[in-house]
Amino acid sequence: MEKAIERQRVLLQHLRPSHSVSSLEGVDSSISASVCVAGDSAAYARTCVYGDDIVIVAAYRTPICKSKKGGFKDTYPDDLLASVLRGLIEKTNLNPSEVGDIVVGTVLAPGSIRASECRMAAFYAGFPETVPIRTVNRQCSSGLQAVADVAAAIKAGFYDIGIGAGLESMTINTMSWDASINPRVKIFQQAQNCLLPMGVTSENVAHRFGVTRSEQDQAAVESHKKAAAATASGKFKDEIIPVTTKIVDPKTGDETAVTISVDDGFRPNANINDLAKLKPVFKKDGTTTAGNSSQVSDGAGAVLLMKRSLAIQKGLPVLGVFRTFSAVGVDPAIMGIGPAVAIPAAVKSAGLELDDIDLFEINEAFASQYVYCQRKLGLDPEKINVNGGALAIGHPLGATGARCVATLLHEMKRRGKDCRYGVVSMCIGTGMGAAAVFERGDACDELTNARKVKTNSLLSKDAR
Repeated sequence: MEKAIERQRVLLQHLRPSHSVSSLEGVDSSISASVCVAGDSAAYARTCVYGDDIVIVAAYRTPICKSKKGGFKDTYPDDLLASVLRGLIEKTNLNPSEVGDIVVGTVLAPGSIRASECRMAAFYAGFPETVPIRTVNRQCSSGLQAVADVAAAIKAGFYDIGIGAGLESMTINTMSWDASINPRVKIFQQAQNCLLPMGVTSENVAHRFGVTRSEQDQAAVESHKKAAAATASGKFKDEIIPVTTKIVDPKTGDETAVTISVDDGFRPNANINDLAKLKPVFKKDGTTTAGNSSQVSDGAGAVLLMKRSLAIQKGLPVLGVFRTFSAVGVDPAIMGIGPAVAIPAAVKSAGLELDDIDLFEINEAFASQYVYCQRKLGLDPEKINVNGGALAIGHPLGATGARCVATLLHEMKRRGKDCRYGVVSMCIGTGMGAAAVFERGDACDELTNARKVKTNSLLSKDAR
């Protein structure tokens, strides 16, 4: 690892301010072609700004536990966030006072209450009063949105180091609508559809696009088996921060101190026959059941970002590179199709093709939408959710994006040279989708991070 860091430092020292796009006349044509063709939407191909890459140096999560009856049923949300924030700092030995901002994706708790809890969590984790914190809510993509917000802020020069995090305790903050509804909604069909239960939108996707009950149940079984296998083999150990907490006996009130270090929602013995016995939840003759829907869960995650040049200066290994992020809107009645629209948008923004992506983490909100998105995009099943997804692990709404980033980047690191690009994506309530493209941390350097293109095709394009 030290040799890799030293190599990055040497490469960085060879960068020169004169290496701008406009100054590339006269250099090797293959290099100039790569730079020009990528354009400003694909920063990875601009070798002159290698040190300006926004990189992830650490990404961790708590275990994901079943709400109301899992390992975190008696854990305060701020303690969940504090645990992963503290673990992030301890693992990297970063001075917490250097963090310019902490952005936390969170969904269900009232905004002002959760904002206060997050500030409290930062203090519990050892951050000084000088480090600010805020929340962001783009529903199921909130954790990913937090990471994207921090990456954008660093790129804009607002600060040098930031943390994009996610938090949800669905035990404490349930999915309920307590506010009154504007009667105007009755004359706007799409506005009405924003109020549809997510399970109903799952039924809509299944019905409209012909996703069968057996396909949904099979997807759930595979998710459980992959999550169980990943846990048994120790794959999640690198990304999980164990949480010391308590379990309260509901009958006696007795408290037991415990340390939670593994996810507790997956079922190794899940099978088609058992799932087939479950009744539909949202529609009498429907196909969406408790078994092929994401689990209601508690958990938190955190991702540490900075510029590559600063990571090299600090001697921190680069786990991944943040490339692009896209959020899109879709019909609220079939909100689950969001990834099928967001993924192509993000991949195109990165200057890539779908075939260039080696791994996908697509949130399994419901098996119907997960199966549809995989089928619509024609994705290789061997590339998607290789360690299971939300159907097995769980979906703590605000934390899921950060959890997926941690899972993706650690798996990419394990796979090494055979895995360069990865995507995190999810559907979003009220009809949206989000996706982000990442590159494995050691997959590019100053000289080799540009994709090769045919010079003659570039010249003909320029001639036009």
